[in-house]
Amino acid sequence: MRSFPSILALTAAAAVACAHSQPEPPPAAPAPQPQAAAPAPPPPAAAPEPQRPPKAPDVQPVSIYFEFDSAVLSPDARSALQSFFDSAQKRPDTRVRIEGNCDERGTREYNLALGQRRADAARIYLVQLGLDGSRVSTLSYGNERPRAMGHDAESWRENRRDDLVPTAEAIGRADSR
Repeated sequence: MRSFPSILALTAAAAVACAHSQPEPPPAAPAPQPQAAAPAPPPPAAAPEPQRPPKAPDVQPVSIYFEFDSAVLSPDARSALQSFFDSAQKRPDTRVRIEGNCDERGTREYNLALGQRRADAARIYLVQLGLDGSRVSTLSYGNERPRAMGHDAESWRENRRDDLVPTAEAIGRADSR
């Protein structure tokens, strides 16, 4: 059993020798100190909304007036048509319907024909100014749609007119009738 104590002694000596023969571990690296966080990059700027061109002003309805038994455009009517044309040029998607009207004097047939001549006079003037003729339609109501219901000179004056009515119908679209 001699070998057991000697093995034990050798093992103890080896353990002591090994413990002293190992190099000391290098000092532990200092724990990283929290650094001031680099400023976060700014969030990406929101993409600007696409710039839409300003909406053209809507074309407003206009009425022009005529003398008794006449389809001749007065200087006031020409001025009103010029303003209407200027607005309509900014809105090429808008059509216009010209409605000819008359006062109550005259026969139904005569007033329908006179209302049509009045509407045609306004249409021709707008086309001469440069408005595309395909954007303009005309019709006559004769004396069937009076604005003023009286039977006097003032009412008759109010009813001798063309009404220019902008419509939102798409140009080139077939009628659904």
